[in-house]
Amino acid sequence: MEATAKARHVRVTPMKARRVVDLVRGKRATDAVQVLRFSPQTAAEPVRKLVESAIANARVEADKYGERFVADELVVTTAFVDEGPTLKRFQPRAQGRAFRVRKRTSHITVVVASPEVAAAGAGTESTKGAR
Repeated sequence: MEATAKARHVRVTPMKARRVVDLVRGKRATDAVQVLRFSPQTAAEPVRKLVESAIANARVEADKYGERFVADELVVTTAFVDEGPTLKRFQPRAQGRAFRVRKRTSHITVVVASPEVAAAGAGTESTKGAR
């Protein structure tokens, strides 16, 4: 069983959100929620809510197909952050000049799966981003 949760247009810069997402990738979902609950970064709250949403989506999907659901067995298999649209604002500066302020947004995606699905998918997954 695999479940996905996405949050779009989150007002956190992608670079800061990636630091938080890297903390939980590959961990058990319940452990990831606990790590994010006590993490001091601002991006930890939306990512925690997203992991909890993915767990809830997995519960709904298990009920739909009549499968057994145990939240402690779920693993965060995939978690990534894409760049969203940038809001451009201007701030006044000295001598009548204007300074551009870029307010960046993120699209965050979290996928949780049961361990047998995660192990089966690990062998077929491409090495995207590997150097």
